[in-house]
Amino acid sequence: MRRMRGLALWGAVLTAVAAGVVPARAEGTPGYAWTAREAGTAREAGEAVAVTEADLSYHGFAVLHGGRVDVRLTPRNHGPGDVSDATVRLRWSVPLAAGAQRLPAGCARTGRQEVVCGTGALPADGPGEAIALRVRLRGRPAEMTMDVDTLWGGGAVDRNRANDRQRVLLLDTGDAYFF
Repeated sequence: MRRMRGLALWGAVLTAVAAGVVPARAEGTPGYAWTAREAGTAREAGEAVAVTEADLSYHGFAVLHGGRVDVRLTPRNHGPGDVSDATVRLRWSVPLAAGAQRLPAGCARTGRQEVVCGTGALPADGPGEAIALRVRLRGRPAEMTMDVDTLWGGGAVDRNRANDRQRVLLLDTGDAYFF
C-alpha cells in the first residue's frame, strides 16, 4: 500500500513539474501546499511563490557478505522546514541479481543496480524512520561501491546537497561500513 501511494505521489510530482509548478508551502502557513491553480495564478499576478527549505541527510551502515548487501539507514532533515515525504536512491557498482528482490514496503527496484525508497515524513531538525533492506547481487564481488543520494526532496529546496550524497566502499568481509 505504501509503495503504491509513493508511486502515485511520484507521478503527481512529475506531472506538476512538467506543468511548471513547484510544490511549496505558503510562508507562515504550516502544512499548506500550493495547488497547481494557485501557483499558476500567483505567478501570473507577479506574486512570489514560497518554497520550503530543508536539508536532508542519510546515515547508517552497509555490510557486504557472500553476494548480498544489508543496508540500514536513517534519513534526517536538518530543517528549517518539514518534508512530507522524500525519496532516497541506493545504487551499487555491480548489478543486482536477476529476478525479484524482497524489499520492504516503500521501496522499489528501478534498474539493474538501483533501488529507491520513500522516507515518509521528515520533521524539521529530526530523524525519520529507519530503512532496512537486503539485496542479492549478481555473483559474489570482493568489493563494490554503494551510492546514497536524494532522488526527490518532497518539493523542498536543499541548498546543501553535499550531505545527502555519499559513496561507500564495501569489502566482502562481513564488516559494517558506516556512512
